[in-house]
Amino acid sequence: MKFKLLVFAISFLCAANVFAQTHSTEIGLQTDNDSYLLQGSDRYYTDGIYFYYRHAQKVSESSSLANRVLGIEIGQKIYNPQSGSVNYKGGDQPYLVDRPFAGYLYAGATINFLYKNESAIKLGAQIGIIGPGAFGKEVQDYVHDHFGFYHPGGWEYQIHNEAQLNLSANYTKLIARDSWIDASFTGYANLGNGFSGAGAGGIVRVGNFNQLFNSVITQSSAIQKQSSAPLHQHEIFFYYKPLLNYVLYDATIQGGMFASHDDPTSLEIRRTKEPVIFSNQFGVGFTTNRFAFDVAAIFHTKETKEMVRSEQWGSITAVYRFK
Repeated sequence: MKFKLLVFAISFLCAANVFAQTHSTEIGLQTDNDSYLLQGSDRYYTDGIYFYYRHAQKVSESSSLANRVLGIEIGQKIYNPQSGSVNYKGGDQPYLVDRPFAGYLYAGATINFLYKNESAIKLGAQIGIIGPGAFGKEVQDYVHDHFGFYHPGGWEYQIHNEAQLNLSANYTKLIARDSWIDASFTGYANLGNGFSGAGAGGIVRVGNFNQLFNSVITQSSAIQKQSSAPLHQHEIFFYYKPLLNYVLYDATIQGGMFASHDDPTSLEIRRTKEPVIFSNQFGVGFTTNRFAFDVAAIFHTKETKEMVRSEQWGSITAVYRFK
């Protein structure tokens, strides 16, 4: 009897320690750059930076929800052609613009509904701007001039200004799981004057991972209260995420949806989108008591019919959890 009580006490303390690790709020930073893959390239989606604030809301124990996370973010994306400079030896070579120079600056909000059956629906809205008002040229010039890179040239050809309103919806659902591996379906749809389209694919995780309602893979490591014990106190897993994308509209390639493109004196260079893009993402996710990380390499097929190469970049996300 004493032995059973001892085992029960130890189990209770262990469970209490696991549940004590929950944090309801997190702030994070994500940085994307093609140079992270050490390929010596500076092309296409060349740089991105994002700041996140996420707060897990309370959910009823009788609800089908296990977690609900409200997020706020601001970010900037920078695109250039096969090189960040098309002004070689002082001469303009606009035919080298196989993907337009473009910047996208935005602020947005998301709400992530994560269910006990390990499905998730994430809804988002962004307002922002493409064109010179996104400061893509200024940021790229600053980085290149202060960190010993070549000076960019060709931003006079960039996509023109247009205000943006973009909506998004993501769905994820667990398909199967064993002790060290699981597989999920994922899909999304975008609608807006900047980005419209849809995609579907899968996620395979290998290692020590938690349920989809409290995992770095679904941006839900913030949680108010565990509805069930996590599979692991800390996550560390590798993942593979293939995705087939249908592009209906991309303003960073085609220019503003409602902007006039008839000015004969305009230097804006637009290109023709590829309607179907296949992407592969390989990454690792891991968490500590306070931090969560996602490090990935992403490979895309060509986004425009004029692009001479496919594209790739690295992504690093670090999140600090508190409260």
